[in-house]
Amino acid sequence: MHGMSQSTPANRGARSSRDDRPDSATQAFVTHRNLLFTVAYEMLGSAADAEDVLQETWLRWAGVDLHTVQDQRAYLVRITTRQSLDRLRALGRRKETYIGPWLPEPLLTTPDVAEDIELADSVSMAMLLVLETLTPIERAVFVLREVFDLEYDEIAEAVDKSPAAVRQLAYRARSHVAARRPRGVVSVDETRDALAAFQRAVETGELQSLLDILAPDVVFLGDGGGIAQAALVPIVGADAVAGFLAAALGNLTARSAQPVLVNGYPALILRRHGAIDAVVAARIDDGLITGIYSVRNPEKLSRLQHETALYR
Repeated sequence: MHGMSQSTPANRGARSSRDDRPDSATQAFVTHRNLLFTVAYEMLGSAADAEDVLQETWLRWAGVDLHTVQDQRAYLVRITTRQSLDRLRALGRRKETYIGPWLPEPLLTTPDVAEDIELADSVSMAMLLVLETLTPIERAVFVLREVFDLEYDEIAEAVDKSPAAVRQLAYRARSHVAARRPRGVVSVDETRDALAAFQRAVETGELQSLLDILAPDVVFLGDGGGIAQAALVPIVGADAVAGFLAAALGNLTARSAQPVLVNGYPALILRRHGAIDAVVAARIDDGLITGIYSVRNPEKLSRLQHETALYR
């Protein structure tokens, strides 16, 4: 947690014993913590920022008179959404000065996330990148409606808009996402097969099996954050991506590729001398790879040491 060293229910999922607050407040927060984290993460694409939002949510929740709260889950989601919106607007300004392409912070996820097709789709790297193209308020409405199935009046309270305005925002966001999301439902097996071809290329230096499944308009995005070496601009087109990969894979002899589940879908963790060097995920459309996402920014790789529980 940025700047937070004390242990609270927000960052450790357990009861704080140093105060006199009723157990019900802490218990409600702990009960819904994974849900609140998932809301914040889908809004922000950053686990570190989502954790900060949970800290702020807890601080506000700790001061609420529970006798005035009819629906604790809805109230907590409302606080989390408002905090996420504030942070999302601030992040937008930070991303303007980000060095190179920005990618979401990858999460090592549990198998049950992959089994929940709708949840896996909503937190996939490809979908989070699509959500980046929405305005903050559109993103909040889309996430709360399409992913968490909240009613329009609940969303209206969370984003301080009228239900009619929320309906319009939801329609606009849904249309925007539909035009940009992967075409058709992508199976775990399809993604795993595509990543297996990438893994063979890493391990053997033979690119042909990978070239066979690259779409003509494939885009490679590398996120080094100005800390780790990465392509500073998107690389577009099968030939250009293949050429880049051929040069990059030539330096991978000291790395090993480990298949994992990241953001609900198969991905690869690339290690150099045993340490995590990069995470590679793919977007699949009609059986071909249309996006390759490589996260090397070390500040975004800390959540890959343990699985993160997501819930909707």
